[in-house]
Amino acid sequence: MTTTYAVLSEGLSKRYGEVSALRGLDLAVPEGTVCGVLGPNGAGKTTAVRVLTTLLRPDAGSARVAGRDVVRDPAGVRERIAVTGQYASVDGDLTGAENLRLFAGLLRAPRGRADELLERFGLTEAAGRPARTYSGGMRRRLDLAASLLVRPRVLFLDEPTTGLDPHSRGEIWDAVRESASQGTTVLLTTQYLEEADQLADDIVLIDGGRAAHRGTPSELKAMLGSRAEVVVADPALLHAAAAVLDQLTGSVPTLDAERRTVGAVTTDITLTLPRIVREIDAAGVHIVDATLRPPTLDEVFLRLTERPDAPTPSPLRS
Repeated sequence: MTTTYAVLSEGLSKRYGEVSALRGLDLAVPEGTVCGVLGPNGAGKTTAVRVLTTLLRPDAGSARVAGRDVVRDPAGVRERIAVTGQYASVDGDLTGAENLRLFAGLLRAPRGRADELLERFGLTEAAGRPARTYSGGMRRRLDLAASLLVRPRVLFLDEPTTGLDPHSRGEIWDAVRESASQGTTVLLTTQYLEEADQLADDIVLIDGGRAAHRGTPSELKAMLGSRAEVVVADPALLHAAAAVLDQLTGSVPTLDAERRTVGAVTTDITLTLPRIVREIDAAGVHIVDATLRPPTLDEVFLRLTERPDAPTPSPLRS
């Protein structure tokens, strides 16, 4: 079965003077999926979005978006995409309704589409107010609504929920899920790891201008194995519990005297929580609580992007 890619790039490179923002970036995003693009600050995420949306011309490499070449046919790309950047681009002096109707006229959107989106994003009651009076979450919803006036083949969301409260973030998530369910391909850059975990079918971790790691959220978590963590009754026995975890997992445990916890990562799929509890109990350590869980995406991100030349903190904290 042949996979059709909505976004396909090979060897994308972009320099700003002496700084290489992209160093041979390869991306392959299947149609109708949500791709989360993660990476530390300065990794090249925003530069990649600007190249793929024809705002920047690459120095080398190639890219096709919605079947059109970003260099040879930028107008064709723009006809098929929508972009929501890091900051809302609506006009604060116009009302919410005026903003959407202005964009609808420019895009030749179907009649009534603006009112439909105002209702869908919960903005009907505020539609007659100037956008400058909207909260940050309302402005972001209005901005996203403008991007969806004409259903795009590919929707680029560059950190769309930065600074939003959890309720507003959840509303944006619902809108992204609905767009994807209707066949729109979504490329999402975000600093919120939970956001990528919730929304993305696949994740690409960009580091140093390249695609360093890729996979589903579950696949990336599986790279780190599981994390065992126990809470001991007596903090004086943390090191005794750590010695047991060290032997069971083969990795250096971390200790937190304030929380009375000791934890370690294991890739041994046969290691069970009952065995961990039995072994620590046999060492004379009373356990208050114990867990064995997959790592969070935050832990995966930190592990995969840690710098080898960065100072290494002591794993034993007291």
